[in-house]
Amino acid sequence: MALIIDDSCINCDMCEPECPNEAITMGEEVYEIDPALCTECVGHYDKPTCVSVCPIDCIDPDPEHIESQDALLIKYAAITGKLAD
Repeated sequence: MALIIDDSCINCDMCEPECPNEAITMGEEVYEIDPALCTECVGHYDKPTCVSVCPIDCIDPDPEHIESQDALLIKYAAITGKLAD
């Protein structure tokens, strides 16, 4: 499942540089996560780094983009060109 940043985001700039897939960009008002690039850090880390660094906990699972762990691993391989460890 991809993640989503809600409108309580304070644009602190903590999440964007932490995303290994470059899925996070500045939107019109708050940061946004591209669901096509978000793997919840599967293949990179044990948990999503954006969630770990967010000071106000405004990053949640995106109910419109539900994906299994296997689907996230396949997406990781497609994005990076390598298999997850």
